[in-house]
Formats: sequence, structure tokens, C-alpha cells
Amino acid sequence: MVKQKTIKQSISLTGVGLHTGKDVTMTFKPAPINSGFSFVRVDLEGQPVIEADANYVVNTQRGTNLEKLGVKIQTPEHVLAALVGCDLDNVCIELDSSELPIMDGSAKYFVEALEKAEIIEQDAARKYYVVKEVISFSDETTGSEILVMPSDEYQITTMVDFGTKVLGTQNATIKNISEFKSEISDARTFSFLHELESLLENGLIQGGDLNNAIVYVDKEISDSTMESLKLAFGKETISVKPNGILDNLTLHYPNEAARHKLLDVIGDLALIGTRIKGKVIANKPGHFVNTQFAKKMAKIIKIEQRNYVPVFDFNQEPLMDIHKIMNILPHRPPFLFLDRIIEMSENHIIGMKNVTMNESFFVGHFPGAPVMPGVIIVEAMAQTGGILVLSTVPDPENYLTYFMKIDNVKFKHKVLPGDTLIFKCDLITPIRRGICHMQANAYANGKLVAEAELMAQIAKKQ
Repeated sequence: MVKQKTIKQSISLTGVGLHTGKDVTMTFKPAPINSGFSFVRVDLEGQPVIEADANYVVNTQRGTNLEKLGVKIQTPEHVLAALVGCDLDNVCIELDSSELPIMDGSAKYFVEALEKAEIIEQDAARKYYVVKEVISFSDETTGSEILVMPSDEYQITTMVDFGTKVLGTQNATIKNISEFKSEISDARTFSFLHELESLLENGLIQGGDLNNAIVYVDKEISDSTMESLKLAFGKETISVKPNGILDNLTLHYPNEAARHKLLDVIGDLALIGTRIKGKVIANKPGHFVNTQFAKKMAKIIKIEQRNYVPVFDFNQEPLMDIHKIMNILPHRPPFLFLDRIIEMSENHIIGMKNVTMNESFFVGHFPGAPVMPGVIIVEAMAQTGGILVLSTVPDPENYLTYFMKIDNVKFKHKVLPGDTLIFKCDLITPIRRGICHMQANAYANGKLVAEAELMAQIAKKQ
């Protein structure tokens, strides 16, 4: 089991926003399990929180931009890439401005800061979305396409073709996210001269200089443009070197542009909110196609999680039969609603019940139209969770289980005689002092039939 990770202590960086030119202080802070990545605007009243969620993407002009209830976060992609590249799951990022600092145009300094803050494991399993088939998104206007295919590891390949002599076709690949620090994190952002001219005319890149962006000169520089560049970058002289890069900035890699595009893909896809086990291939990636793909993936994952039904071979010997169940649970017929335990770990359990017409509750619920009562389904889910919590004590026969709380109960479909119910319970928080807080789902006929958030406690018999 791979556990979730956060940082041990807070750490701050200061820098300037590339487009706004404003000074910004950013602080990475530890965050609880299952909270993911989130941004907090400490400069605004109430310190509003904006989660790193693809659904909050409002535009992708010169970077990915998020907005929630009027509160904006600009260019978070390099920071998000660093968080994923450092194998983190839960981190809070506090900002005193809307735009994150550009630093040197890469993720290098963010990675260094996160490592100084010390990465630690948390007491909860990491959740993954395992890709089972090819999922793709394409932008017909630009010819950009991004897809993900099945793979045991999170792998990324970017293929870029800028159609210019100074920067032609490039590829970059990482086969494991552990390669991010050494191979990708220091790849800097870049721009073409014709794009730079447009940005300057529109008052953007106020925080830009020749140390945080590679500028590829894809056209002849006029005298007026040269003067504008000198003014914008605070330089007395600017020149173009033989490699076609403005002002002699040395590349870290021959394919640094493709590596930076890969960095952007990792950052933008962090907005999915779930770790991916799959291989991503991005052809001519950009923030628009990246974030549209992230939105599509997030929607698919949400639907699959909602409709997920465990599949098992019932011919195999169960983990626990009815005799072993009764050795642990204090319940007895007619109030024992569990026949088998199929699977169990520290964080989850899966049980089964065959529903027959012989159930006592069908006598009155309802005559002539037998339907399993919803409260009995909830009780059966709780009994399944009870096995999980009772398995943590050496003498379960000396304990009883009691409900403490039931929230967010929903019934989706009827359960009838002849159905086979599957119960899946996942811990929301680790078991402490005999208290089990879990998300419970019940399935029948390939559908989710009921769900609830349950809390129960075991106590010693008096």
C-alpha cells in the first residue's frame, strides 16, 4: 500500500509574477489526508480557498488560470508540477497575490523548497485511477491531441513541432515520476519573439526578464522592437546569439522546450485531483488542450467512482464464511445480514449477502411486493464495517458495535429477493480508539443501490 504524503513543516518563497510584475510571497503548508492541493489567498478578506480543480479553469491565455467565486489564481502549473514531481498528495499553498512567482521559469526552486520542508507519509492509502482503455482529447483548431493509455506507472511523453527553423520538432519522456527532479524540474518556460512583441504591446509579462524565460528569435528584430526589449528587460544591450536565443541564455538541454511542455502537462493534469496509473502522450500540448483533457478525465473518474461495482469470482473460497463472521460479530439471525467477507485490508473491506424470500422482513415489507428495507441495507453495510473494526482487537467476541452517526444516506435502486448484495466500506479516517468512520456503498445487479457515511464504535461488553 502506497501512503499519501504531505510536508512536515511550512516553507516560504518570494518572487515576482511573470505577467503582473507584482511581488508575491508563497508558503507551502502541510495539509490533512484526502485534501489534495489547494490555494489560499491570504491577502483577501476571509482568506478564500481555491482547490486545484480543473473545473475552476477559466482561461488558458499565457498560462492556466483558476477562478472560484470571483477569486483568481494565475499560472499555478509549475508549482503543481513540482508537487506531483515530489510525490506529494496534500499541500496547502498560501499566496498574498493572485499570480504565483515565476522564479527562473521552471519548477526547480519549488522542488528544492518542498524537499527542505521534508516530505512525510500520512496514515491513509493513496488513491489511484487505473486507466483501462485509451481516453483522448483533441483540438482541431491547433492540431493538439492528448491521450492516456493503460500502464502500470504514470508516464508522460510530449511531442512538439513549432514549425520554425530556430526550434523544430522535439520530444521528451519520463517513464516514472521519480525522474521529474533530475530530468524535468529545471526546464524553463519559453516564448517566441513574435509572441513577446504581442505581450509587451498588451502590457503583459511585467515580471519578465531574460533570466526566467527562454526567448527564441523566429523573425528579424527591428530597431523599434530592440528598443522595446531593452526597456522591458532593463538592458543596455540585447543581442541574438548563433543558437537563435535572445541574449545568450544557455540551454540546459537541447530539448528544453519539449521538457518544459512535459512539465506543464504534469502541472495541468494535477487539476484532475486523482493520481493516474497510465501513460500520457501529448502531441503539441498547450494549456488549453491540457486542461480540457483534465476536465474530461475528472468527469470520467467521478462517473466511474459513482458507478463502480466490485467484481469477484464467487466460486473462490471467501476470506471469511458465515462461521468466521459469527466468531467476530455479536449479531445473530434474524439480525445478521452478512454471509461472506470477500476482501479486507487495513483501510477497506468487502462483504456479501444473498437476499432470499426467506428473509423475515419480507413478511411485512411489503405483502405481495417484497422490497428489502433501506434501514436493513444500511445495517448490513455497518455490519461489514464492524468486521473491519473488530478485526483490530485480539478478542472481538468480548466487544459490541454501536452506531454513532449516519450521514448522506442515499438509496438508488430497489433490492429484491434473489439479488446478491455486495458491500464495500472504505475508511475515511484511520481507526482510533475503536471508532470507525467509513464510506459505505452497496451494489446489486451491477448498480450502486445505496450509499452512506457511517461512524460506529466498538465497546467492551459489560
